Amino acid sequence: MAEKKSESIRILDLIMIAVGCSIFAFSLVFFNIANNLADGGLSGVTLIIKAVFHFDPAYTTLLLNIPLIWMGYRYLGRQALIYTIYGTIVLSIMLWIWQRVPLSINIDHDLFLASIGAGICGGIGQGIVYRFGGTTGGTDIIARMFERFKGVPMGQTLLWLDVVILTISLVYVDLRHMAYTLLYSYVATRLINSAIDGAYEARGNLIISEHHREIADTIMQEMDRGVTILHAEGAFSNDPRPTLYVAVEPSELHVLKEIVSSIDPTAFMTSFSVNEAAGEGFTYRRPKNRLIKKRSKNK
Repeated sequence: MAEKKSESIRILDLIMIAVGCSIFAFSLVFFNIANNLADGGLSGVTLIIKAVFHFDPAYTTLLLNIPLIWMGYRYLGRQALIYTIYGTIVLSIMLWIWQRVPLSINIDHDLFLASIGAGICGGIGQGIVYRFGGTTGGTDIIARMFERFKGVPMGQTLLWLDVVILTISLVYVDLRHMAYTLLYSYVATRLINSAIDGAYEARGNLIISEHHREIADTIMQEMDRGVTILHAEGAFSNDPRPTLYVAVEPSELHVLKEIVSSIDPTAFMTSFSVNEAAGEGFTYRRPKNRLIKKRSKNK
């Protein structure tokens, strides 16, 4: 049942993939193409073909993806295959539409502003697509096949493909434009990674204390947060050291520290960033009777 559920097609995913593809297409048309900036991946190939042969990227995006999807369909899985085909079609349609919209972004061809705009807009668009399980096909399929047959990590294959494509792009862009293309790629990559890592950032905490049970009960009662007791062991003494793990929102960290220090000032506590937290209190609502009591009122 779990496998069937993971392969299900969700309407929300399709809507958000369409939104992401629309934003990415907008970025390619009004920032990359308008300011002669290159790109990596299959989008970069379509821009090379446009510059050299004057073929519309809306058509080449679709045509180049057909053989790639055909070669890699058996390795994508049902959901990934449907999402890839869907994303490819939507991206092609939106490229066609945006190129025919009488709109221009007046930045006086400032390449710095163009690269930043392309990075932000393109990164957000692609990040949304990846966040909801979609892709726009292209080099992702090639990288997945290399990983399966040659054992080469996808990230490594994608990097080298981008290097090759950007190098070939020098046939129509000069070194100045290529430098700004690299700036665009950096900004876009940072935003894509942020989207993939998760929007629901949290703080994970490990607490070691002789009063672990009292601390756990207080956290659950006053912060309405779940607590997990990990059965650890001291490396030097070999004594059992029950350790508490609790994830909280960044704004709640000071409340957690107050609870721990008020119960056991000698407790050992470490806090670290959690890229994504899913579940009650993070990706859906917590009970309505949640109440964080002020420590000053309980003393």
